[in-house]
Amino acid sequence: MLFSAAYRSDSGLAVLWHREGTALVTSAYAVDEARRNLFEPDQHRRLDALAGACEIVPTPAVARLPDGLVLPADDQVIFLAAMAAQATHLLTGDKTHFGRYYRRTIAGVLILPPSVYLRG
Repeated sequence: MLFSAAYRSDSGLAVLWHREGTALVTSAYAVDEARRNLFEPDQHRRLDALAGACEIVPTPAVARLPDGLVLPADDQVIFLAAMAAQATHLLTGDKTHFGRYYRRTIAGVLILPPSVYLRG
């Protein structure tokens, strides 16, 4: 989500940072991953501003995924950070790895694509 919001200056995801009653949490890993995949100086400036408005939680130490949740290692870190932070939602556009879990609550975390969250 951070990557997508920082990628374009007119990203519709930017509204999340202004949504009343929403506290945004991300992990240091997610910020680093977005930074590695953004190349333009303007994108890096947007990322810094967006990340600066989030609570940044540490990348969790080794932990076990809940039963039934199967993710590649890099996405395991994303989910485990959300779980450790006791986030209510994990917003991700990664349909490939998280799509089969969309609209499911796992370990207290509801996994949604950002568009569904924004419609709610």
